[in-house]
Amino acid sequence: MSEPFSVRVTVRGYETDVQGHLNQSVYINYAEHARWSLLQAAGITQAGLIGRGIGPVALETTIRYRRELLAGDEVDVTCVFAWGGGKTFRIEQIIRRTDGTVAAELSAVGGLLNLETRRMVADPAHHFKELATDPSLFGL
Repeated sequence: MSEPFSVRVTVRGYETDVQGHLNQSVYINYAEHARWSLLQAAGITQAGLIGRGIGPVALETTIRYRRELLAGDEVDVTCVFAWGGGKTFRIEQIIRRTDGTVAAELSAVGGLLNLETRRMVADPAHHFKELATDPSLFGL
C-alpha cells in the first residue's frame, strides 16, 4: 500500500439528518470524492478512462461508523489502493476530524469494467499505470 492520499471536506448542514449528524449515505459521497480526487491528482480523467473503453466500478463497500460528524466539522478523507492479483483491488479509506478523531472507516472492492463487453478487465493495476502520470499515488 502507498501513503494515504487525502482531501479535506467541510460537513454542510444540508448533509445532516434529523439528529443533526452527517447522513449515512454522505459518507460514501465523501469517499467517492476522495477517490476521484486521487485519480485526478494521478493524471487520470473520466475522459481518459472512457477513451480507453473502461470505467471504474464499485463492487462492495463496508462502512464502520466510529464517531458522529456535525455540520461545520472539517474532515480529512484518505484513500489508499491495495493491489492483489485478479480483476479487483481494495480501497481503504478513513474519514478523520482535523483533531485526529476517526469518524468512519471504509473498505471497498473495486474493478475496471470494459464498457463495450460489460465485463471486468484483467489486471486493473496495469491500466492505472498506463493512464497515470503519477502511478505512485496508487502505490504502483
